Amino acid sequence: MDTNGTGRVLAVVVTYNGAAWLDRCLGSLLGSTLPVDVLVVDNGSTDGTPAMIKSRFPQVELIQAERNLGFGQANNIGLRTALDRGASHAFLLNQDAWVLPGTIGALVEASAQDGSWGILSPLHLNGPGDALDLNFSNAVEPRRCPGLYSDLALQRIGNKVYEARFVNAAAWLITRECMERVGGFDPVFFHYGEDDNYVARLHYHGLRLGVLPSVVVHHDREQRAENPYFDQERVWQVRRLKLRFADPANNADPEVERKGHQRNLLRAALTLDRASVAQMRDRLKLLEEAELETVVRHRALARTPGPTFL
Repeated sequence: MDTNGTGRVLAVVVTYNGAAWLDRCLGSLLGSTLPVDVLVVDNGSTDGTPAMIKSRFPQVELIQAERNLGFGQANNIGLRTALDRGASHAFLLNQDAWVLPGTIGALVEASAQDGSWGILSPLHLNGPGDALDLNFSNAVEPRRCPGLYSDLALQRIGNKVYEARFVNAAAWLITRECMERVGGFDPVFFHYGEDDNYVARLHYHGLRLGVLPSVVVHHDREQRAENPYFDQERVWQVRRLKLRFADPANNADPEVERKGHQRNLLRAALTLDRASVAQMRDRLKLLEEAELETVVRHRALARTPGPTFL
């Protein structure tokens, strides 16, 4: 390895109480047929994750955050490190996921053959490997990833890359050009939504996202406890609002939307429509909770090519 890591792949794993998966996750990266450097950014685990990494994986670089930075901002540390060290790619892998030995090498090779791919991802299987990961299967349905399902069924995928609108960031190979042009994850998204926003920005800057189904990643996220980021409707509504206004292809103005809700509120009040009054008040409150002025400022930043948010 060069002293500055030039040409290497930096694998980045963000951990938070991930001790149950570390052997499979980190072991798979260290067993890659294409040698990679591995960086773990720990988000303040309380289950012994950092100590376990130091004990079992001394060759893995560990950065311990003083607090939980969230998925996106912790990954940004890894992306910034990849840029600073001259890495050719960053490979983001969830703590509850693991790759097969040839996965990363195949992704890098596919990336080298077509520079328009900003992000490449393997086929996502569930933990046991007996089915597609459910969220992944929804992301690559025929309207969003043309041809993949048909070719899987007919066993003719070969080494073809299939363009997709979105794939979650459980296993992303990100090119250096993408990091330099699109940047990192927007910090307005603490947990969830950051990868949706990143892909929107990727497309805005003229890069593509692809799936290479000839190689796989296992994502062991079944049988989990309740997830407040999805189970609590209010959290989901605020995140959806942020995503809409953060999209660089969207010119929506929070003030225009606010005034529209205020007009509708007044109209509902004058007609004594209590249900509509409550609805408009709630929509105005949602605009405040989403802190859209900050979101729109970040949207403007994201429109300029560069290592934004890194």
